[in-house]
Amino acid sequence: MATSLDLLREHGPAGRIFWRFGRGSWSRESFQPLWDAIGNPRQIAAEADQEARWKAEQEAHQAEQRRRAEQEAAEREARRPVCADCGVKFTDERWKAGIAVDWGRGDSHPHLCDDCKARALEAERQAEQAERERQELQEEAAQASKAGGWLGRWRS
Repeated sequence: MATSLDLLREHGPAGRIFWRFGRGSWSRESFQPLWDAIGNPRQIAAEADQEARWKAEQEAHQAEQRRRAEQEAAEREARRPVCADCGVKFTDERWKAGIAVDWGRGDSHPHLCDDCKARALEAERQAEQAERERQELQEEAAQASKAGGWLGRWRS
């Protein structure tokens, strides 16, 4: 690397006054600032190439992670249960509630969605109510038949 005192006095140490040997003629266009003249263009190119490869590897890694996440999400959706009554896919909360087992106190209808479960529970409640009413009517009829005979007057 070379410069002259005249150039140094004229442009100062930060000016375009440095010339690298082997870089063309001693013309004004071939002069560079100090930091550019000191630099190693091969090293800079190698570092830029290395950085480009690193970025490409990072992008490939992120793309692979996204692909895996999408595949896992698709597999999870494929495993998601559907309601046995209406065929609607379970929500995450309903799926967890259907899987959770609390011995003796678990989900009464793990194969139904929330709406169908509510309808099933209401139908069961109505069936129990109808059964109680039927049993009460049978008991009343049995008591009425006991009291209705010719000996019934003396029993009470």
